[in-house]
Amino acid sequence: MLILGLDPSLSCTGWGVIRAEGSRITHVANGQIATSAKAAMPDRLTMLHAGIAEVIARHRPDRAAAEEVFANKNPQSTLKLAQARGAVLAACGASGLDVREHAARLVKKAVVGTGGAEKAQVQAMLKVLLPGAAVEGADAADALAVAIADANLG
Repeated sequence: MLILGLDPSLSCTGWGVIRAEGSRITHVANGQIATSAKAAMPDRLTMLHAGIAEVIARHRPDRAAAEEVFANKNPQSTLKLAQARGAVLAACGASGLDVREHAARLVKKAVVGTGGAEKAQVQAMLKVLLPGAAVEGADAADALAVAIADANLG
């Protein structure tokens, strides 16, 4: 089974594809879709939607997984995150992909063993779980962690 993990963000959305065969997972691909803060909001959302649609068309995952939305202290940041998430999830929906959502603490627990893990701990575990995988940045790493958590959670 191919699982597409997603870490939506307006500035840089991370994605990662893994293959899960029983308890064995292998890296397939990962990357990031960055948008310019100078671009208009509709253009940025279109870029995210098109970028994820391209990833889906290229890798043909069986399902997708994303972290559940969380509220920032800044309402504007929360709104921008929600809009980016909407564009990314709409690309999945348009492709007929089932999208599972997982809380950030659950993702960390599934990958590291504790829900309070730091980003550095998650990235270190990715090196153990996906040896030899060239991870294209922190957002791609987070997306791979979401995919791994989804595989572990069934």
